[in-house]
Amino acid sequence: MYFVSRAEAGRKLAEELVEYRTENVAVVALSRGAVIVGAQIAIKLHANLMMLLTENITLPGIDAFAAITSNNLMTYNKAFYTGEIEELSAEYFHFIEQQRMEKLHRLHRLVDAAGEVKRDLLRNHTVILVSDGLPTGFSVDVAAEFLKSIKIKSMIITSPIASIGAVDRMHLVGDKVFCLSVTENYIETSHYYEQNNVPDTPDLFKIIENISLSWDRHGKHIKKYSHTKV
Repeated sequence: MYFVSRAEAGRKLAEELVEYRTENVAVVALSRGAVIVGAQIAIKLHANLMMLLTENITLPGIDAFAAITSNNLMTYNKAFYTGEIEELSAEYFHFIEQQRMEKLHRLHRLVDAAGEVKRDLLRNHTVILVSDGLPTGFSVDVAAEFLKSIKIKSMIITSPIASIGAVDRMHLVGDKVFCLSVTENYIETSHYYEQNNVPDTPDLFKIIENISLSWDRHGKHIKKYSHTKV
């Protein structure tokens, strides 16, 4: 399945999630592009919108060995066996620690921004994790690890497009899964959208901060932030 834009994909997912409109819901985007998808869900469900800020820890020849969140939580990629993680962690210990410090500092520069996850707004809520495309389930694992220390009601995982492996991971981690299309040969997320103009992070935070102004109050989506093409 292909989509004109992330906003279109978000509106389609929002229709699938309308049953949650009467619940206490929080929408958490797993990437910059996911904010655009998640905005449409938050509009429909009258929910808060947040973005989980993460940075990947890379190794030579490995794009995502682990990921770190702004609270210094490290999650290892489950594509690696425990023995491999231990071996690589020991071999590249200083390299990993240097990245951890640099990337944690980068995340802390954004931590006071309006869109950073606010734990108090997640407690006792149904949390909807939103991606704009899942080639793997790694970002889902990172988010699930982050939410472990927060008492939430349930975790719903949504994505317009995902690989078979990612969907398997979604079902293992989440209480419920909504995915519009599953593909065996996942290319790259941008391939599935005609429009790929994702706003810069400061503009995304503006969308997040003002999401309640766009809540769907009369059964129609109120079009806001036209300059960022939500």
